Parts: sequence; C-alpha cells; structure tokens
Amino acid sequence: MARRLPAAALAVLSLLALAACTGGDVRDEPTAAADDSRRIVVASGQDVTGKNGIRQQLIDAWNAEEGPQGYEARLVELPGSADQQRSQLLGALQSGSADYDVVNLDVTWVPEFAAAGLIRPLSDAAVRAPDDIIPSVDSTSYWDDKRYAVPFNSDAGLLYYRKDHLRKAGVSRTDLGDDEMTWDGLRRMFDAVNGVGTQADWTTQLAAYEGRTVNAIEAFASAVPGFELTGPDGRYAADEDQLTAGVTELRERTVSPYTLKEASTSREAESLSAFAEGRTTFLRHWPYVYPTLYETFKGDLGVARLPGKAVLGGQNLAVTSSTPDRRAAKAAELIAFLTDPDSERCLLRAGFAATRVSAYQEAGTAPKCRHARAYAEGPSASPTGESAEHTAPDKLAGGLSYSRAILLPALRKAVHRPRTPLYGAVTQTLITELDALYGPRAEADPPVDAELGKRLHEALGKVLSNQ
Repeated sequence: MARRLPAAALAVLSLLALAACTGGDVRDEPTAAADDSRRIVVASGQDVTGKNGIRQQLIDAWNAEEGPQGYEARLVELPGSADQQRSQLLGALQSGSADYDVVNLDVTWVPEFAAAGLIRPLSDAAVRAPDDIIPSVDSTSYWDDKRYAVPFNSDAGLLYYRKDHLRKAGVSRTDLGDDEMTWDGLRRMFDAVNGVGTQADWTTQLAAYEGRTVNAIEAFASAVPGFELTGPDGRYAADEDQLTAGVTELRERTVSPYTLKEASTSREAESLSAFAEGRTTFLRHWPYVYPTLYETFKGDLGVARLPGKAVLGGQNLAVTSSTPDRRAAKAAELIAFLTDPDSERCLLRAGFAATRVSAYQEAGTAPKCRHARAYAEGPSASPTGESAEHTAPDKLAGGLSYSRAILLPALRKAVHRPRTPLYGAVTQTLITELDALYGPRAEADPPVDAELGKRLHEALGKVLSNQ
C-alpha cells in the first residue's frame, strides 16, 4: 500500500484546497460612501497562499509607494464558493450596497459584468507592456472588442502523479516530463499501475459544481478539434454530434475502475486529499497545489501537462462602473501595478500561474520579485537541493523547468470555457444534464451517449437562444 501521510501534512493539504473553494476568513465589508474618498477597495476571493498572502503583500507594496499622503488600497476577501462570490458581487454592484472599486473576477464572469454595465472599459493606462501577456490569457479580458479587465493570475489543469507508485509497478520511465501524453497513453499507464495498492488510478473533480463543467469542456475540446460551445458573439456554436462525441470522451476517461468512485462527489479539497492519502496514483488539479504537494512528497511527486485539452482558469482585475472618475483613474493605476511584470513574477513564485511570458524566463533574465519580500528571488532549487523559502523547486528531474516546460505551454494551449454573459446559466445546464453520468441514478440507469448529447444540445440551445 502507498505510504500514508502524517495527519499534519494532510491537514495542510485539506486547508489549502478548502481555501480555493471557499472564502475562508472574511474582512469587514465596506459600506457605500457618499464622497470620493482616497481609499480604493479591492474585492476578491480568498488568497490560496494564506493569511497575509501574496495578493495582500502586493497591495501593501503599492500602499508603501503611495505613501501617507496618497491613496490607500484595501483588500476585502469574500466568503463562500466561486458561485456564491459571483452572486455577492453582482448583488453588491447592482444595489450599490458595497463600495467596491476594483473587483477580482473569474475569467468567465467578465462578459456578464461587462454586458451588465457593472465594470468600466479600461484605457491603456491600466496595463503595462500588453504584448508581454500570454495571448490566450489576455483574450479573457475583453468583451465586445473592448478591454474591461487585466489578467491578474491564470490557471490551467495539470496532471500530478506519484513516481513511487510507478516505480513499484515496474514502470521504467517515471518522469513524464514535457511529453504531450494522450488519454490513450495515460490509460495504458493506468493499466500498468494496477495492483500497487491504490483504490483507483486517478481522481478529479466531478461533483455538481463548476469542476464538473471544467472536466466536461476539457473532454469536449479533446474529442472535437476546434470545439467551441459559443462563438465570439456569445451565441451557441456547437451541434449535437459534437456534444455526443464529447460525452463519449468524458464517460470513457471517468469510468470505473480507472477513476476513484468518490470523484463523482469530489471538489478540489476531496480530490486533493484522496491523492495525498495515496488512494490514487494520478490527479487532475490546478497549479497552486504544486508547492505544497512538492513539500509533501519531494522527489516522489511528478507533474505534467494534462493529456488532451486543459481549461483556462484564473482571475482578472476590473474597475467598477460605480467608482467616481477620479478614484477610478487611481484604481486603474493600482491594477497596472498589481499586474506588472514584477508583480507577476512574485505571483509565480508564490504558486499562482503568472499571466506574463517574462515571468517564466530564467533567473537573471526574468523580472525581479521586488514587491513581496517573502517571495523575493532566491537560489534555484533542484529536487535534491535547497529551495528558496516559500517556493517549490522550478527544476525537475532531467533539468526541465516546471514553469517553462510544463506550466507556460499549458496556459498557451488551454481552451476557454464558453464566453457569454449567460455563463451562469450555461454552466448550470451542463452540471444538471451531466448528473445523468455522475448523479445518484447514474449506475442504475446509465444514459446512452447519443441521448445525452441530444439533451445537452437542446438544453444549451434553449439557454443561449436569446443571446
């Protein structure tokens, strides 16, 4: 049986994943103010790097540059899941019940907030060196050909795996490196590791929430080259045959015995715990867990690009329409600071996926991380060397760079979830219809792929019919 982790290590991993799914501790919410104050309020979900995490440190650095006579930025962390945070922000901005100047939006929310007139189009002053931003990431900032946000941190699904399990199974090559593995190739590896004492080969996030949508879009885009559920105008662009092919791919990659049975009810926290406890050999998860997983498993941890297509995630910073013009101009300056090359380098070293190409350059040529002392440049670490405080090593076995060989290509090739102001309704439709695969009745009454594809086509077409 794979080795078990100490309770303390499991607790850290569980709290890390929980922080990504919930809001955690909440700072006092500001009330609407009548005057144009010199305080800029930034609303965001909880920082997965912990209390006084990298986002707060970057805001502190901006405040220090402003000095006592300048504007002061304040971070407000919202409670609840991502869906709950979206509802809170929508309600607060529509009612004027909270005085938010800058909002940190999930990339899928930008079209909705822009179309509703809740965020402002941004001028060039809000983004420094725009050509440095990864194109796939920067495209999430636009709606209706206007820039409404600036990418803050990005995300793309990665494949984590246990090298010690592969060695125990007699697999000769335990470093997947930067190979572009296919799902057929991964399933062959699943067959090879059967019998090492795990409950299943891999796990992911298939509970009835956004994670199910992410896994579905990754399967659909992998099965159908060039797949898009919506076009550039947000209108429905898929067809029944494409959705049927996507359903087949999704079902095949999540069937038993390959997939942990409890994956159908797992979110980030549960899937991470299952992997950390040694109940699976492979895990689909996000980049932010890499530093903690490395600290836990050291040289026994492997990480690679996800086979097929990975979904692009992340958050973008926008200025609210309700912010007075004078403060809005200063809020745009704050966004430019928080997303500049130096800040992005700090975010990368803290465990986030940076949005700028320059952040991934080799030490000595990349921007310095000067804004956050805890994540300042330190000695580059190998799997057997000393690592800088707060960071996992960038150099993997074979001399590969985690950030340049795995993370950056994953971001560049990642696919978008549907871009539409009606995204909330679209994701809820996908979650509900795919309950046929993962809900309580799935085993007793499994659907025919063509029937489920047809139901999805009809339901999504109806949701987007008035787009």
